[in-house]
Amino acid sequence: MSGYTPDEKLRLQQLRVLRRRWLKDQELSPREPVLPPPKLGPVARFWERFLQPGSFWRLQTFKLYKGGVFTVRWILIPAWVIHYYVKYHVMKMPYGVITVKPKVFPGDRILETGEIIPPMEEEPIGHH
Repeated sequence: MSGYTPDEKLRLQQLRVLRRRWLKDQELSPREPVLPPPKLGPVARFWERFLQPGSFWRLQTFKLYKGGVFTVRWILIPAWVIHYYVKYHVMKMPYGVITVKPKVFPGDRILETGEIIPPMEEEPIGHH
């Protein structure tokens, strides 16, 4: 006796049909999975509204960011490079501008306060 009996053939065919139907049922449609909307806290709600495309605050933030990038890239960095070059490579005095303060002697008048600098006291002669 070779092969399956008609009852066995029918059972195997029914099992194949059931397996195919089960596999087909496992495929998700584009609408699945259907989940309840998540409950957002106050911070998450703020960001949800803030980050929606075309919102006023999102556009203002983007403009501010682009302005900041422009300022750093085209104003601050070139100004720093020019300042460094002038300070260390072009100026006659090395290491920047150094102004010498005028010497102050006893009897001179301080311009801001009008005080006259008192004479220096004589140091005692002898050992300490």
